[in-house]
Amino acid sequence: MYSHTKRIGSVGRFGVRTGKKIREEMRKIEDDAKNNVCPNCAKKVTRKAVGVWECNFCSMVFAGGSYFPVSKKKSQVEE
Repeated sequence: MYSHTKRIGSVGRFGVRTGKKIREEMRKIEDDAKNNVCPNCAKKVTRKAVGVWECNFCSMVFAGGSYFPVSKKKSQVEE
Protein backbone atom coordinates (compact mmCIF):
# COMPACT_ATOMS: atom_id res chain seq x y z
CA MET A 1 0.00 0.00 0.00
CA TYR A 2 1.80 3.17 1.16
CA SER A 3 5.52 2.95 1.66
CA HIS A 4 5.77 6.04 3.87
CA THR A 5 3.64 5.04 6.87
CA LYS A 6 6.55 4.44 9.21
CA ARG A 7 6.61 7.97 10.63
CA ILE A 8 2.92 8.76 10.55
CA GLY A 9 1.52 5.39 11.56
CA SER A 10 -1.99 4.22 10.77
CA VAL A 11 -3.15 7.56 9.35
CA GLY A 12 -0.90 6.99 6.36
CA ARG A 13 -3.91 5.29 4.80
CA PHE A 14 -5.38 8.74 4.11
CA GLY A 15 -2.40 9.71 1.95
CA VAL A 16 -2.33 13.22 0.54
CA ARG A 17 -6.10 13.43 0.24
CA THR A 18 -6.40 14.84 3.75
CA GLY A 19 -4.50 17.68 5.32
CA LYS A 20 -1.69 17.37 7.82
CA LYS A 21 -3.64 18.84 10.73
CA ILE A 22 -6.57 16.45 10.31
CA ARG A 23 -4.20 13.47 10.07
CA GLU A 24 -2.43 14.58 13.27
CA GLU A 25 -5.75 14.87 15.12
CA MET A 26 -6.84 11.43 13.88
CA ARG A 27 -3.53 9.92 14.95
CA LYS A 28 -3.90 11.38 18.44
CA ILE A 29 -7.44 9.97 18.73
CA GLU A 30 -6.35 6.54 17.49
CA ASP A 31 -3.31 6.45 19.78
CA ASP A 32 -5.34 7.51 22.82
CA ALA A 33 -8.01 4.89 22.00
CA LYS A 34 -5.54 2.14 22.87
CA ASN A 35 -5.64 3.24 26.53
CA ASN A 36 -9.43 3.12 27.06
CA VAL A 37 -10.35 1.16 30.20
CA CYS A 38 -13.55 -0.05 31.82
CA PRO A 39 -14.75 1.91 34.88
CA ASN A 40 -15.84 -1.36 36.50
CA CYS A 41 -12.83 -3.67 36.10
CA ALA A 42 -10.10 -1.50 34.46
CA LYS A 43 -9.76 -3.79 31.42
CA LYS A 44 -9.86 -2.84 27.75
CA VAL A 45 -13.10 -1.56 26.20
CA THR A 46 -14.29 -1.32 22.61
CA ARG A 47 -16.69 1.13 21.03
CA LYS A 48 -19.88 -0.47 19.71
CA ALA A 49 -21.53 2.72 18.45
CA VAL A 50 -21.18 6.46 18.99
CA GLY A 51 -21.16 6.88 22.76
CA VAL A 52 -21.78 3.17 23.50
CA TRP A 53 -18.87 1.23 24.98
CA GLU A 54 -18.52 -2.44 25.97
CA CYS A 55 -15.91 -4.07 28.18
CA ASN A 56 -14.16 -7.06 26.62
CA PHE A 57 -13.70 -8.74 29.99
CA CYS A 58 -16.82 -8.19 32.12
CA SER A 59 -19.25 -7.43 29.20
CA MET A 60 -20.43 -4.23 30.88
CA VAL A 61 -22.10 -1.85 28.42
CA PHE A 62 -22.07 1.84 29.31
CA ALA A 63 -22.50 5.28 27.77
CA GLY A 64 -19.58 7.63 27.28
CA GLY A 65 -18.13 10.10 24.83
CA SER A 66 -17.87 9.71 21.07
CA TYR A 67 -14.18 8.87 20.93
CA PHE A 68 -13.38 8.17 24.59
CA PRO A 69 -15.32 6.28 27.28
CA VAL A 70 -15.26 9.28 29.61
CA SER A 71 -16.09 12.58 27.96
CA LYS A 72 -14.33 15.78 28.98
CA LYS A 73 -17.62 17.41 30.00
CA LYS A 74 -18.48 14.54 32.33
CA SER A 75 -15.11 14.73 34.05
CA GLN A 76 -15.55 18.50 34.53
CA VAL A 77 -18.96 17.98 36.15
CA GLU A 78 -17.59 15.35 38.54
CA GLU A 79 -14.93 17.75 39.83
